[in-house]
Amino acid sequence: MKIIIAGAGRIGTELTKVLSEEGHDITLIDENADIIYHASNAYDVICVEGNATIAETLVEAGADTADILIAATQKDEVNMVCGISAKKLGTKEVIVRVRETEYMKQSEFLRDALGISFIINPEYECAKEISRILRFPSAARVEVFSKSSTELVEHHVREDGKLDGVKLKDLERLFKAKVLVGIVKRGEEIFIPNGEFALKGGDTLEITGLSNEVRKFFISAGEYRRPIKDVIIMGGGRISVYLASLLIDSGIDVTVIEMDRAQCERFCEIVPKAHVICADGTSNEVLLEENIKNVGGFVALTGDDGDNIVTSMYASKCGVEKIVTKVNRDHYSDIIDKTILESLVTPKNVIAQQLARYVRAMDNSMESGMESLYRIADGKAEALEFRVSTGAKCIGKPLKDLRIRKDMIIAAIIHGSKAQIPNGNSVISEGDHVIVITAAGRLNDIDSIIEEAAG
Repeated sequence: MKIIIAGAGRIGTELTKVLSEEGHDITLIDENADIIYHASNAYDVICVEGNATIAETLVEAGADTADILIAATQKDEVNMVCGISAKKLGTKEVIVRVRETEYMKQSEFLRDALGISFIINPEYECAKEISRILRFPSAARVEVFSKSSTELVEHHVREDGKLDGVKLKDLERLFKAKVLVGIVKRGEEIFIPNGEFALKGGDTLEITGLSNEVRKFFISAGEYRRPIKDVIIMGGGRISVYLASLLIDSGIDVTVIEMDRAQCERFCEIVPKAHVICADGTSNEVLLEENIKNVGGFVALTGDDGDNIVTSMYASKCGVEKIVTKVNRDHYSDIIDKTILESLVTPKNVIAQQLARYVRAMDNSMESGMESLYRIADGKAEALEFRVSTGAKCIGKPLKDLRIRKDMIIAAIIHGSKAQIPNGNSVISEGDHVIVITAAGRLNDIDSIIEEAAG
């Protein structure tokens, strides 16, 4: 697809990287000459220096023939004007990044009146991601596939826990739950494991299964954590506002610690049920006063990565069971000990993946069968959901008779509203949704799982 991205900030740059890797023709627009210069050297994309609200710039970028324009500059108004202009010039679909709460309240009106296809709020999407993690505290990360209750859960194996030393072929017998471990990350190595693979403390697992089976597995394995009843949020920015509202609606008590008094007052007006403390959240005295040693969850959401990491480590030392830490720099995921801080959230990655999923959904209506894609194991592997179309080579044959590539595994087959963890006798049918986990790189379609079609 021909895609224009307006704005080469954190989100725009990450989205450029993700979508160009998926084979789309990308044109990136930004007013900053230095940013454009670096982007042109870093990615195989067309770069245009200029104002994305001006018709001449959009025409130069190819807006008259583009399939999608994504307006991701720092200013909502610029994004909306850019989107309107691109639509008038002939761009088929327009996606606009909007941050202001007042604009989001009238998102349906803006879509209808301005012809915008999709409006995305980065802070709200990030808050939803964190809320999902907090509602299932046993997991470091939870993803849900689109057509079923099938979940992809990241989990870190504890040393001397019930999973330490267990062979994968014995999981169902020992723990009475039907789940599949599709990826094991051990140190810097990635494994697509077979039944003889034995787990070790420190391993990071990517587990697939029906929601109830995943929970049953965690309970039986002694890894289940009780639902969180109260959370401390450090930082009172936009993400915190949305997160506090989501958690309170879920019945969780929320305390917010923020230094800026004006921000505290605004927070109280927007989320009156939250308990707001005007103080320094990095202070151990403040945290102890707010009962950090007995709280169920802690979320660090300031704009300073260092403050977020250090304070999260202190919360871990105080015995907080579930900690979520916001970081803006990707390399922290390789540096930080996941046994201490297992749930790291990087907003630019959350939004880029959300937008990429929307692009894939549009692409599916044209030619591709991919419906969802999640990067897992610190980006070293992928979980993909394919819709099986007429003529696929994998239709009608038991999996044991297919020459499935060694660097991938079929994690689930979804037929209608029913999902199953497959075995050798399972058969893929037309219209099914198939979840594939791979460390082999990008798959173009479902038949890419077969060795004959891989070359």
